[in-house]
Amino acid sequence: MSWTVMRQVRQLILLGVLLLVAAGCQGNFPADAQGTLDRATEGELRVGIAENAPWTEVAPDGSVSGTEVELLNDYAETIDAEIRWIPGGENMLAAEMKEGHLDLVIGGLASDVPWTSEIALTRPYATAQGPDGKPVDIVMGVRPGENALLVDLERYLAERAGEL
Repeated sequence: MSWTVMRQVRQLILLGVLLLVAAGCQGNFPADAQGTLDRATEGELRVGIAENAPWTEVAPDGSVSGTEVELLNDYAETIDAEIRWIPGGENMLAAEMKEGHLDLVIGGLASDVPWTSEIALTRPYATAQGPDGKPVDIVMGVRPGENALLVDLERYLAERAGEL
């Protein structure tokens, strides 16, 4: 066998080994650190809700409404999830998120919320006028590390906005 043929055979063997290694490295990406999307799919999605009309409203009887409530109800249908609404103030909900008791937080959150160490924010999906008259980007909060849920929710929001 010539030197050129032997080199080509070695290169083919190396290529085959690399392909096998690459195939073995495949996984589900993005992935959730705690498996939230898998757990919520055909299960329960735990959503913290801070009252902030017109985005979110909580009635004395515990019923919820608002534009974000409608968005999340529609999103939950796409993953066949039931939503358990947990009302509270933003500070309390951020603490509950940090403890892992919530999957999402809504309430017309501005993109500059101070809880970014406790909450991973979606990309802005709406804009509102702030108290100073300047535009404010509106986001939702997801439990940090739950990247599959974050990407799935953002994809849904982009589809609703006609971006995809």
